[in-house]
Amino acid sequence: MSPAPGGAGAAVRVFIVDDSAVVRQVLQAVLARDPGIQVVGVAPDPLFALQRMQREGWPDVLILDVEMPRMDGITFLRKIMQEHPLPVIICSTLTEKGAQLTLDALAAGAFSVLTKPRVGLKDFLVESTAEFGQTIRAAARANTSHLAHSARSARPAAPSAPAPSATAQAAPGASLLALHESTEKIIAMGMSTGGTTALERVLVELPATLPAIAVVQHMPEKFTAAFAERLDRLCALQVREARDGERLLPGTVLIAPGGRHLQVRRSGAQYHAEVRDGPPVNRHRPSVDVLFRSVAQCAGRNALGILMTGMGDDGARGLVQMREAGARTIAQDEASSVVFGMPREAIRMGGAERVLGLTEIPGAMVEYARR
Repeated sequence: MSPAPGGAGAAVRVFIVDDSAVVRQVLQAVLARDPGIQVVGVAPDPLFALQRMQREGWPDVLILDVEMPRMDGITFLRKIMQEHPLPVIICSTLTEKGAQLTLDALAAGAFSVLTKPRVGLKDFLVESTAEFGQTIRAAARANTSHLAHSARSARPAAPSAPAPSATAQAAPGASLLALHESTEKIIAMGMSTGGTTALERVLVELPATLPAIAVVQHMPEKFTAAFAERLDRLCALQVREARDGERLLPGTVLIAPGGRHLQVRRSGAQYHAEVRDGPPVNRHRPSVDVLFRSVAQCAGRNALGILMTGMGDDGARGLVQMREAGARTIAQDEASSVVFGMPREAIRMGGAERVLGLTEIPGAMVEYARR
């Protein structure tokens, strides 16, 4: 029996598709330093890549650019996920257009995103070698069936509607009692790898009557605004990128901006967002632990914490703190996670009151709101 991809004694076989010869050369040179990774091929566009992979064998992980000649990366990704599902890491520059294209790729089943700068690529990749290698090995072990499911069930986003004011209040006919009760509760959610599609699958099932939801999804700067806009077009809830000082209102979802921490503070019966700079926590900014700890302190038993798919252990200790403060807590189960790292650590530490599959989480959130 041969070793599993990325397991002990097995080098992860990687194929690189990028129209830039410089990017291909730098990626090859950087990955060659990792004895656990083997670059088995490179190609300047998807059609060449497809021919080679069909002829020479499929890799364990595909590294794919988004904007390329002859066939764009997203079209190629959808084709791959339909014909031969495998983990795909998107290589994208940090531009507004690139952010939207990358979100489309994640919705189509991509495993993760590598953000490459327009200048200083070699230095950036050399500095990120360890993290990049960890991502590739995690991709090789990922639950590919969930990535393929994302590709099959990706929903087109409707045209954007004007965003409501951050200070908007409930409609005149709304129940003041319901508003008061809702502001006493808060839901905090955290996720990383595989989380963009997992969060979408949860939020689209929820009514607009839930308590305020604060979310940390590990994403680079410039990506979270486009991500929030996409979710807002798909959901009954109002979704937007969090702004410092704004109130968390029932029926709204605030997503931590990439590159900044999100915390929640309470003033009387109201919750407010604090968006802050600061050092990375658990190698991440925003960090799930930062959000969860703040919610444990300001909401205690009036909160629900949910930790979902992702690499590493960010959020595990914060979920423990939430549970110790009296909050209800949920961890996503292994069977429905793309990567089980973060929820597994929370379960191991005793932070998860319940362990639920992805399709069970929306119902649990509605149940919590109705109590």
